[in-house]
Amino acid sequence: QVHLVESGGGLVQPGGSLRLSCAASGFTFRSYAMSWYRQGPEKQRELVALISSERTTYYPDSVKGRFTISRDNAKNTVYLQMDSLKPEDTAVYYCKTLMHGRNYWGQGTQVTVSS
Repeated sequence: QVHLVESGGGLVQPGGSLRLSCAASGFTFRSYAMSWYRQGPEKQRELVALISSERTTYYPDSVKGRFTISRDNAKNTVYLQMDSLKPEDTAVYYCKTLMHGRNYWGQGTQVTVSS
């Protein structure tokens, strides 16, 4: 029932920007926190942004000031605006929600930052 679909990934030069989208369905979107994770080659999956149902946000130091998470509850969509991208941001980006004790993941979208 729960379905998360990311889009917006692609190839971008260092210093460039991308906006990722995650369209959600199958649950009461506005009632749940949403987050973005990424997993680079041979790396652990790591949290890059979280937004609560009240629109409180969290970012780790690695992306703070460069990434912005937002949500549009009317569209059941969470966004990740990525600015000043660096090669180390290259990864598959996943959106996620936690509901009733389990995680639900999107399929992921590839972001490649390279000149």
